[in-house]
Amino acid sequence: MSNLTTSISIQINKEDKEQATAILQELGISMSDFINMTIRQLIMRGSIPFDVSIPKEDIELYQYFTKDELERTSKELTYIEKYPKGYKSFDNIEDLKKALLSNE
Repeated sequence: MSNLTTSISIQINKEDKEQATAILQELGISMSDFINMTIRQLIMRGSIPFDVSIPKEDIELYQYFTKDELERTSKELTYIEKYPKGYKSFDNIEDLKKALLSNE
């Protein structure tokens, strides 16, 4: 395999780039490595290496939850909207984790 490289330039939403970069850093992969892996998979498979479709929210949700679970959740969210003071809120993930892990 040749060591020659070429450059490509793409335009991407700034927030999307920041989020993707953060995830890739956690995985120990650079953006360049990720793009190269994706291109290699495209070549190897002869197709896009991930699902490209318009998600159908209702169908997707029913794959993970029963109709009863979704209805109960909907009722609870409606109640929370009406009575927000009855529920704790958190300003950061660390406080939320502490609350979830405590016996309060």
